[in-house]
Amino acid sequence: MGEGAGEEDMPRDAKIVKSLLKSMGVEDYEPRVIHQFLELWYRYAVDVLTDAQIYSDHADKSVIDSDDVKLAIQSKVNFSFSQPPPREVLLELARNRNKIPLPKSITRPGIPLPPEQDTLINPNYQFAITKKQSKQAIEEAEDDEEAADLNPNPSQEQRIDASQGAPQGVSFPIGPKRSR
Repeated sequence: MGEGAGEEDMPRDAKIVKSLLKSMGVEDYEPRVIHQFLELWYRYAVDVLTDAQIYSDHADKSVIDSDDVKLAIQSKVNFSFSQPPPREVLLELARNRNKIPLPKSITRPGIPLPPEQDTLINPNYQFAITKKQSKQAIEEAEDDEEAADLNPNPSQEQRIDASQGAPQGVSFPIGPKRSR
């Protein structure tokens, strides 16, 4: 950004943002950065003052005082920014985690992988392999279907037996890929 480019025409708040960037060592930036900082700055100020007005109304005060503004700023800090846990807490967590030994690696050629139960590359499906039914089983199934046709209201036991008959499964055809 050019030095002194239209700085006389620049609003006071924009000059402040520009001087803040310069004090932090930022020399090269797009002009939109100043507008974005100003928007953030104004939005934050409006939010803090709106919260301070709410606190003042709740306390039945006619005007906002510094305590209301301090409380609004503190509530913004508490709910907007999270502090990392204390060092002692992190050290204790690390100590507890490091008590558990790593799984022993099996030396094989290639890239060493963790045990299969610890990986996410295991298949998450199963194939249902249907066995060829004997002629006798097919005839029994046909007899059951004929009996069901004759009896439009089967008993509860007959319905359970029919539903537990052949296992249902999902199969996926495996073959050459078709070009599109």
